[in-house]
Amino acid sequence: MTRELTIDHHRIADDTDCYVIAEIGHNHQGDLEKARQLFHRAKECGVHAVKLQKRDNRSLYTADMYRRPYDNENSFGSTYGEHREFLEFGREEYVELQRTARQLGLTFFATAFDVPSADFLEALDTPAYKLASGDLLNLPLLRHVARFQKPVIISTGGASMEAVERAYDAVAAINPRVAVLQCTASYPTEPEHMNLGVIETFRKRFPEAVVGLSDHSNGISISVVAYMLGSRIIEKHFTLNHTWKGTDHALSLEPIG
Repeated sequence: MTRELTIDHHRIADDTDCYVIAEIGHNHQGDLEKARQLFHRAKECGVHAVKLQKRDNRSLYTADMYRRPYDNENSFGSTYGEHREFLEFGREEYVELQRTARQLGLTFFATAFDVPSADFLEALDTPAYKLASGDLLNLPLLRHVARFQKPVIISTGGASMEAVERAYDAVAAINPRVAVLQCTASYPTEPEHMNLGVIETFRKRFPEAVVGLSDHSNGISISVVAYMLGSRIIEKHFTLNHTWKGTDHALSLEPIG
């Protein structure tokens, strides 16, 4: 059996270096120029890929949640809907960022949180897809993305092994190009809660899948250990400043570490 995945002409396997993804998410604060700066600094740090998050907020959230007041230090709008819309990029911004990524030699893709967002990304011919831990039970979304026949990276935070197996089987039955990431869904994650032994468990359970780590711990030491255990994809949240406004900056890695 060959444990191998190719993303945007980059081969990932047991005999390769680790494939490193800078998870920018919404750390760009809805600012295209900040997103470009993050891409440039990520490239300087040696990552292979940069990743955003894409949501179709009207279809993803209930009307009550969308209209709910959202007044706190990290808010970019008076309601949760306004906050989320402020942070979303549309087609024009994505096309600009695709151009920036190509110029830098970076792979650029995103997490799709819903079917409209997956279709949006596919219309842009994104080279891969990430599916968040929260969607591990969302088999319709998993199957929808699998049908694009692009590499699919699945996070597994908070899931039972049964749920991980069900999600993997749903995707692999349609598209064998699957990677499975160990993830602990706490932010930040203390080292003793990283459960790195799951990497070896996943490698045994999914012998044809590349296994990786979505690393929410501080620093890079956990990622190094994960590589030694067989992780060949590492995803780390990335920011330029821990003190910037936004929920993810405090747990993200700066260029200096």
